[in-house]
Amino acid sequence: MVGNHDPNVQSDQVDFCTLGMFILDDIDFGGVRPSVKNILGEAASFAVVGARLVAGPTHGHAVSWIVDVGSDFPPETLAAIQSWGTDCLIREDHSRLTTKAWNGYHPNEKRDFKYLTPKLRLEPHMLSETQVWSRTFHMVCSPSRCISIVHDIMERRGEMQRAGRAPSTPNASQRPFFVWEPVPDLCTPEEQDKFFAANRVVDVVSPNHLELGMMFEQPAWTAESEISRKLVQRIIDAGIGPTGDGCVVIRAGKDGSYAYSRSQEIWLPAYHQPDTSGATRVIDPTGAGNSFLGAVAQGMVTAGREPFEVIDSILSHSRVWQERMVPWAGREDLPKALICATVAAGFVVEQIGVPQISKSKEGKELWNQSEFAERVRLYTQGLFKTVEESPQRHLLTN
Repeated sequence: MVGNHDPNVQSDQVDFCTLGMFILDDIDFGGVRPSVKNILGEAASFAVVGARLVAGPTHGHAVSWIVDVGSDFPPETLAAIQSWGTDCLIREDHSRLTTKAWNGYHPNEKRDFKYLTPKLRLEPHMLSETQVWSRTFHMVCSPSRCISIVHDIMERRGEMQRAGRAPSTPNASQRPFFVWEPVPDLCTPEEQDKFFAANRVVDVVSPNHLELGMMFEQPAWTAESEISRKLVQRIIDAGIGPTGDGCVVIRAGKDGSYAYSRSQEIWLPAYHQPDTSGATRVIDPTGAGNSFLGAVAQGMVTAGREPFEVIDSILSHSRVWQERMVPWAGREDLPKALICATVAAGFVVEQIGVPQISKSKEGKELWNQSEFAERVRLYTQGLFKTVEESPQRHLLTN
């Protein structure tokens, strides 16, 4: 195991860990543009990028993951990963090929997916003793596997606690925050009961609008549909999280995201909106959902850090926002985490593959030549305006 570790950072500081696999992508855009191969992306990489954007350079070392390197692993890909400054455990095995997949896109945002080489799935027992104590976890998997992952992580933490090997951090005694992204292929009517069961062990469950529709035999979930609204209520009534106070976050592509819990709901528009000519900066939606959810998870441990300070400095002046946040007590960081996630996804769609990291002349971290916190500021200023003008569009209390 080779780690991309900073020796000056305490080894027990992990904010985020993903159980997503590292995969290199071949992408077929359905004739809209030429196909591409060996693209750094898929669940693990994009979720890490989302978390890393929110963490910033100061806390980037606390974003942790595993990359399985095969004999065909491109050296430029390794260099890109190392440039992010995350806590990356690299496992080399030259007896196998790196996991690769094919993605095919349709005009209605539907995606087809298949593996091109044998996959190497990550299991909780593969996590290092540092990673298993992460404050948040991201998973993209079936309902049954979701339940198994959560159980195994909690079991392993319990065993380490009893053996006196738990870290001394204040957060070690707290339950981690679990974000689950249902795997698209198993968003089927046959999986409904397992879906409800898995929801009860996680804090956030997040299918996209098409996947949720497929699972419940609808063309797609839409906020305007009475059937869709009843479906959301059914999911909430069945319970999300161990105490029922979790949230379903429906990712709706260009229409943004919708989050619902027992007593609250919020709609946030996508970061990129077409201009008056219809032009948009959206190049490739691959990975936007993964990065969104990586950012949600990281956002839940971001209180007191720059992205939240930027959001608070703007929305603290909105009486409407402050009033509607009262029912979120106990989950008050989630709306801000969703704002960060929306901005993070905006970086990912601007090119094929992951956004590019660099530094300004002043030494500030840039992604696609922009500062993450500055985009958070611009987005939140726009949100402030629309919340003041039409609060019922964004913030409701059930």
